[in-house]
This record gives sequence, structure tokens and C-alpha cells, in this order.
Amino acid sequence: MERAISPEERIRRAEEIYNKRKMQTGVRVPTYNVNTSANKYKLYKKLILQIVICFVIYFIFYLIRNSNYIFSEDFINKTREFLSYDINFGNVYNTAIEYYNNNLKQYLFPTVDNSEDTEQNDEINTINEENNIKETNNNEIVGGIGGGEDNNVEFLNEETKETYSEPTVQLSQMEIDANDIKANYSLILPLTGYTVTSRYGQREPTEIISANHEGIDIGANEGTKFVAAMSGTVITASSEGTYGKHIFIQNGDVVTVYAHCKKLYVKVGEEVTQGQELGEVGQTGNATGPHLHFEIRKGDRTVDPEYVLSFA
Repeated sequence: MERAISPEERIRRAEEIYNKRKMQTGVRVPTYNVNTSANKYKLYKKLILQIVICFVIYFIFYLIRNSNYIFSEDFINKTREFLSYDINFGNVYNTAIEYYNNNLKQYLFPTVDNSEDTEQNDEINTINEENNIKETNNNEIVGGIGGGEDNNVEFLNEETKETYSEPTVQLSQMEIDANDIKANYSLILPLTGYTVTSRYGQREPTEIISANHEGIDIGANEGTKFVAAMSGTVITASSEGTYGKHIFIQNGDVVTVYAHCKKLYVKVGEEVTQGQELGEVGQTGNATGPHLHFEIRKGDRTVDPEYVLSFA
């Protein structure tokens, strides 16, 4: 028969069970063995840290107050000036809306371009109107009262008459120069009855022949006399250079050149007349045979002689 347990015994056993379970989770240490020096060290460390932070904050405020580099007087004045402006938020809003409508709206919400359809419709309407006018004119011409002439017919035809203009031809600078020379100067051929051996422009170059021919070559026997194509003043009469013996004659802003000559009959500064004999054909300088090299220049530009004169 089980022994009856008093309430005190039950309390004692419950405390023993509680103490056993508590001992299983960790060792109980008496309060008189706890180390309090570590807690005091932590308090000192925290106090020192707070003092250092206060010192740093004080030092920062000191620098801000006494340093002109961080916040200079100019910087402070500009800040005050900026803060003194009155901001009109209504204007800011209107400016933003205007920028949106002019720049962003067409990209965010592109509209369909109906300009081509509009142009086509306009063309169709124009054609229909012209057809209606033509039909009206025809009806008035055929159906005049009593077969008489209607004075309004000619008036309507004048209104609907289409005007055509010839296309404008764009002239080159050389053509403009040639037209100016023909309009203001008189030129003749320096040699007649002879064949052109090399024309103005690009050609196959050699050691003697240049790639860009700035004049025209007229083949003739050596010693054949040539004449001045225009009157003027002799500004060059020389035998130096690739032109050999050559002459430059100037009249206004136009210069005629005669090169590769055998003999020269004129000197620098001499006034010559149109048709006057200037010298003889030769092959001096860079020449492959006897001929007269003839040039026309206007200002600093050369002109194809065949734009001004007619060569055989």
C-alpha cells in the first residue's frame, strides 16, 4: 500500500526536480564569485568614448567658425544671394509644361503624319478645279448665245493659262570668265591655218608633258611668225623655265601667254597692238616639237582658249 506524502514533501521533491533540470542547462555560480571588475572597465571605456566624441564635435564647430576655406565669405554671400531669390512656382510649372509640349510629348506620344495625304488631296482638288474651269471654257465657247463671241472666254483663258519658263543653266566659273572676256575684250587667233596638237585640260603626262594643260598648242613649222591675240602691255619676256622663251601680255585683268618660242620681237614694258608680230614659233623649254603654246588668263584663273576663240 502506497505511503501517503505530505504537502511539504511534495514541495521539497518538486524543488529538487527543478534544481536538477536547472543544473543540466549550466553550472550555477554563487553570487559572491562573480567578477565585477569587467563591468567597471566597460563603464570607464564608455565614458572615455563619450568624452572623445564631444571633443571631436567641438573641434568641428571650431573649424567651421574660424576657417575661411570651408565656408569662405564669398561662398556665404552667394548662398545668401541664392536664398534671397523668390521662387515663383507658377512660372516653374508653366515652363515645365511648355518644355514637355515642345520636346517630350512628340517622343512619348508620336502623332501620325497626315501631311502626305493632305498634299495628295490638295493635288486632286487642284486637278478637279482645273478640269472644271476647262469644261466651263469649252461650254462657253461652243454654246455662246447666237453663236457670238463671249468676252469672258479670253478672260478665263488668261486666268487658267500656265506659264512655262526655261530651266536656268548653271554656268561654271570658266564659262563666266569666258563670257566676260568676249563681252569686254577683242581677241584674234595668234596663228591661222594650223592644227591644234594639244587642247586645254587633262592629258597623259610624261617627263616633258604636264598632266594639266592650261592652254592650247598650235602645231607649226619652226620660225613661223605669230601675232598678238589682243593689244596690251608686255609684262614678261623671258627665256627661263619650262615655257622656254615666252611672252606675257596684259590688258586689264586679262593676260595672254605665248610660249616655247624660237625668237621674241618685243621687250618688257612695250605696248603692243592686236595683230602685231611678237616672235617666231619654236620648241624651247619643255616641248616635244615646234608649236606655239597659247594661254588666256583672267585674274588668277586660266580659261580654255576654245571658250573664247574658234580654232581649226
